Amino acid sequence: MLDWGYEARETGGYTAVCGIDEAGRGPLAGPVVAAAVILPEGCMIEGLDDSKKLSSRKREQMFDKICEKAIAYGIAEVDHTRIDEINILQATFEAMRGAAAALTVPADFALVDGNRSPGLSIPERCIVDGDAIVPSIAAASILAKVTRDHFMELMAAEYPGYSFERHKGYGTKAHYAAILEYGVSPIHRRSFLKKFFQKYPHLKE
Repeated sequence: MLDWGYEARETGGYTAVCGIDEAGRGPLAGPVVAAAVILPEGCMIEGLDDSKKLSSRKREQMFDKICEKAIAYGIAEVDHTRIDEINILQATFEAMRGAAAALTVPADFALVDGNRSPGLSIPERCIVDGDAIVPSIAAASILAKVTRDHFMELMAAEYPGYSFERHKGYGTKAHYAAILEYGVSPIHRRSFLKKFFQKYPHLKE
Protein backbone atom coordinates (compact mmCIF):
# COMPACT_ATOMS: atom_id res chain seq x y z
CA MET A 1 0.00 0.00 0.00
CA LEU A 2 1.28 3.45 -0.89
CA ASP A 3 2.41 5.65 1.97
CA TRP A 4 1.19 9.10 0.96
CA GLY A 5 3.32 10.87 3.53
CA TYR A 6 6.55 9.08 2.69
CA GLU A 7 8.31 11.78 0.65
CA ALA A 8 7.69 14.59 3.14
CA ARG A 9 8.28 12.49 6.25
CA GLU A 10 11.36 10.56 5.16
CA THR A 11 13.22 13.31 3.28
CA GLY A 12 12.84 16.32 5.56
CA GLY A 13 14.59 19.47 4.42
CA TYR A 14 14.39 18.74 0.70
CA THR A 15 11.88 20.65 -1.38
CA ALA A 16 11.90 18.78 -4.71
CA VAL A 17 11.92 15.02 -4.11
CA CYS A 18 11.62 12.82 -7.18
CA GLY A 19 10.77 9.15 -7.45
CA ILE A 20 12.61 7.13 -10.09
CA ASP A 21 11.77 3.75 -11.60
CA GLU A 22 12.38 1.82 -14.81
CA ALA A 23 10.58 -0.53 -17.17
CA GLY A 24 12.04 -3.10 -19.51
CA ARG A 25 15.04 -4.67 -17.81
CA GLY A 26 13.99 -8.20 -18.71
CA PRO A 27 12.80 -8.20 -22.35
CA LEU A 28 14.76 -9.68 -25.24
CA ALA A 29 14.10 -6.63 -27.41
CA GLY A 30 13.69 -2.88 -27.25
CA PRO A 31 14.96 -0.21 -24.85
CA VAL A 32 14.99 0.12 -21.10
CA VAL A 33 13.00 3.20 -20.09
CA ALA A 34 13.21 5.17 -16.85
CA ALA A 35 11.07 7.97 -15.47
CA ALA A 36 11.46 10.51 -12.69
CA VAL A 37 8.47 12.25 -11.09
CA ILE A 38 8.15 15.08 -8.57
CA LEU A 39 4.69 15.20 -6.99
CA PRO A 40 3.37 18.16 -4.98
CA GLU A 41 3.51 17.70 -1.21
CA GLY A 42 0.22 16.28 0.00
CA CYS A 43 -0.80 15.23 -3.50
CA MET A 44 -2.99 12.12 -3.63
CA ILE A 45 -3.85 10.64 -7.03
CA GLU A 46 -6.82 8.28 -6.89
CA GLY A 47 -5.97 4.91 -8.40
CA LEU A 48 -2.21 5.37 -8.31
CA ASP A 49 -0.33 2.13 -7.67
CA ASP A 50 2.65 0.07 -8.74
CA SER A 51 2.36 -0.25 -12.54
CA LYS A 52 2.57 -4.06 -12.30
CA LYS A 53 -0.68 -4.11 -10.32
CA LEU A 54 -2.63 -2.10 -12.91
CA SER A 55 -4.22 -3.12 -16.19
CA SER A 56 -2.95 -1.61 -19.41
CA ARG A 57 -6.09 0.53 -19.68
CA LYS A 58 -5.70 1.77 -16.10
CA ARG A 59 -2.03 2.63 -16.66
CA GLU A 60 -3.01 4.72 -19.68
CA GLN A 61 -5.52 6.63 -17.57
CA MET A 62 -3.03 7.13 -14.77
CA PHE A 63 -0.36 8.35 -17.19
CA ASP A 64 -2.44 11.41 -18.05
CA LYS A 65 -3.35 12.06 -14.40
CA ILE A 66 0.29 11.89 -13.33
CA CYS A 67 1.45 14.27 -16.05
CA GLU A 68 -1.32 16.69 -15.06
CA LYS A 69 -0.64 16.57 -11.31
CA ALA A 70 3.16 16.35 -11.25
CA ILE A 71 5.33 19.37 -10.58
CA ALA A 72 7.73 17.87 -13.09
CA TYR A 73 8.52 14.59 -14.79
CA GLY A 74 11.29 13.30 -17.00
CA ILE A 75 11.54 10.20 -19.19
CA ALA A 76 14.63 8.70 -20.78
CA GLU A 77 15.43 5.51 -22.65
CA VAL A 78 18.55 3.55 -23.51
CA ASP A 79 18.26 1.46 -26.66
CA HIS A 80 19.09 -2.17 -27.35
CA THR A 81 22.45 -1.34 -28.92
CA ARG A 82 23.64 0.50 -25.83
CA ILE A 83 22.32 -2.31 -23.62
CA ASP A 84 24.49 -4.77 -25.55
CA GLU A 85 27.48 -2.45 -25.20
CA ILE A 86 27.39 -1.77 -21.46
CA ASN A 87 25.01 -4.45 -20.02
CA ILE A 88 21.46 -4.03 -18.78
CA LEU A 89 22.33 -2.90 -15.25
CA GLN A 90 24.52 -0.03 -16.44
CA ALA A 91 21.98 0.82 -19.15
CA THR A 92 19.26 1.00 -16.49
CA PHE A 93 21.38 3.36 -14.41
CA GLU A 94 22.06 5.48 -17.49
CA ALA A 95 18.34 5.72 -18.21
CA MET A 96 17.63 6.70 -14.59
CA ARG A 97 20.26 9.43 -14.71
CA GLY A 98 18.77 10.63 -17.98
CA ALA A 99 15.27 10.73 -16.53
CA ALA A 100 16.45 12.79 -13.55
CA ALA A 101 18.29 15.16 -15.88
CA ALA A 102 15.14 15.55 -18.02
CA LEU A 103 13.07 16.94 -15.14
CA THR A 104 11.88 20.44 -16.04
CA VAL A 105 12.15 21.35 -12.35
CA PRO A 106 15.44 20.03 -10.92
CA ALA A 107 15.13 17.57 -8.06
CA ASP A 108 17.24 17.99 -4.92
CA PHE A 109 16.69 14.43 -3.63
CA ALA A 110 15.77 11.13 -5.30
CA LEU A 111 13.97 8.02 -4.09
CA VAL A 112 15.02 5.17 -6.36
CA ASP A 113 13.27 1.84 -6.77
CA GLY A 114 15.59 -1.10 -6.05
CA ASN A 115 18.72 -1.71 -4.03
CA ARG A 116 21.44 -0.28 -6.27
CA SER A 117 22.40 3.35 -6.70
CA PRO A 118 22.33 4.67 -10.28
CA GLY A 119 24.93 7.29 -9.38
CA LEU A 120 22.86 10.44 -9.50
CA SER A 121 24.36 13.89 -8.98
CA ILE A 122 21.94 14.57 -6.08
CA PRO A 123 21.41 12.77 -2.75
CA GLU A 124 19.41 9.59 -3.17
CA ARG A 125 17.91 6.67 -1.28
CA CYS A 126 17.26 3.22 -2.74
CA ILE A 127 14.05 1.48 -1.67
CA VAL A 128 13.33 -2.16 -2.44
CA ASP A 129 9.79 -2.48 -3.83
CA GLY A 130 9.57 1.29 -3.69
CA ASP A 131 6.93 1.31 -6.43
CA ALA A 132 4.53 -0.33 -3.97
CA ILE A 133 5.35 2.10 -1.12
CA VAL A 134 6.32 5.55 -2.41
CA PRO A 135 3.80 7.51 -4.52
CA SER A 136 6.38 9.31 -6.67
CA ILE A 137 8.12 6.01 -7.47
CA ALA A 138 4.77 4.39 -8.34
CA ALA A 139 4.05 7.34 -10.64
CA ALA A 140 7.46 6.93 -12.27
CA SER A 141 6.84 3.22 -12.79
CA ILE A 142 3.67 4.01 -14.73
CA LEU A 143 5.26 6.67 -16.93
CA ALA A 144 8.14 4.34 -17.76
CA LYS A 145 5.93 1.32 -18.45
CA VAL A 146 3.42 3.16 -20.65
CA THR A 147 6.17 4.91 -22.61
CA ARG A 148 7.95 1.62 -23.28
CA ASP A 149 4.74 -0.20 -24.20
CA HIS A 150 3.90 2.50 -26.73
CA PHE A 151 7.35 2.11 -28.28
CA MET A 152 6.97 -1.65 -28.58
CA GLU A 153 3.54 -1.23 -30.17
CA LEU A 154 5.15 1.00 -32.81
CA MET A 155 7.84 -1.64 -33.33
CA ALA A 156 5.13 -4.26 -33.85
CA ALA A 157 4.10 -2.38 -36.98
CA GLU A 158 7.71 -1.91 -38.02
CA TYR A 159 8.62 -5.58 -37.54
CA PRO A 160 5.45 -7.65 -38.01
CA GLY A 161 5.53 -11.29 -37.08
CA TYR A 162 7.10 -10.94 -33.65
CA SER A 163 3.88 -9.82 -31.88
CA PHE A 164 5.70 -7.10 -29.97
CA GLU A 165 2.33 -5.50 -29.25
CA ARG A 166 1.41 -8.53 -27.14
CA HIS A 167 4.50 -9.54 -25.16
CA LYS A 168 6.35 -6.18 -25.41
CA GLY A 169 9.60 -8.01 -26.10
CA TYR A 170 9.56 -10.40 -23.16
CA GLY A 171 10.75 -13.96 -23.70
CA THR A 172 7.48 -15.81 -24.18
CA LYS A 173 7.25 -19.12 -26.04
CA ALA A 174 5.57 -17.32 -28.93
CA HIS A 175 8.38 -14.76 -29.03
CA TYR A 176 11.12 -17.41 -29.19
CA ALA A 177 9.14 -19.24 -31.87
CA ALA A 178 8.95 -16.03 -33.90
CA ILE A 179 12.73 -15.54 -33.64
CA LEU A 180 13.22 -19.07 -34.96
CA GLU A 181 10.87 -18.36 -37.85
CA TYR A 182 11.90 -14.81 -38.78
CA GLY A 183 15.39 -14.47 -37.32
CA VAL A 184 16.67 -11.73 -35.05
CA SER A 185 15.13 -8.30 -35.60
CA PRO A 186 17.14 -5.06 -35.59
CA ILE A 187 15.82 -4.19 -32.11
CA HIS A 188 16.67 -7.46 -30.37
CA ARG A 189 19.23 -7.43 -27.56
CA ARG A 190 21.82 -9.88 -28.80
CA SER A 191 23.44 -10.09 -25.38
CA PHE A 192 20.15 -11.51 -24.07
CA LEU A 193 20.12 -14.24 -26.71
CA LYS A 194 23.54 -15.81 -26.15
CA LYS A 195 22.20 -19.16 -24.98
CA PHE A 196 19.64 -19.14 -27.78
CA PHE A 197 22.43 -18.49 -30.29
CA GLN A 198 24.39 -21.42 -28.87
CA LYS A 199 21.42 -23.67 -29.51
CA TYR A 200 20.62 -22.16 -32.90
CA PRO A 201 23.95 -20.73 -34.20
CA HIS A 202 22.51 -19.86 -37.62
CA LEU A 203 20.54 -17.03 -35.97
CA LYS A 204 23.67 -14.99 -35.36
CA GLU A 205 23.79 -13.94 -38.98
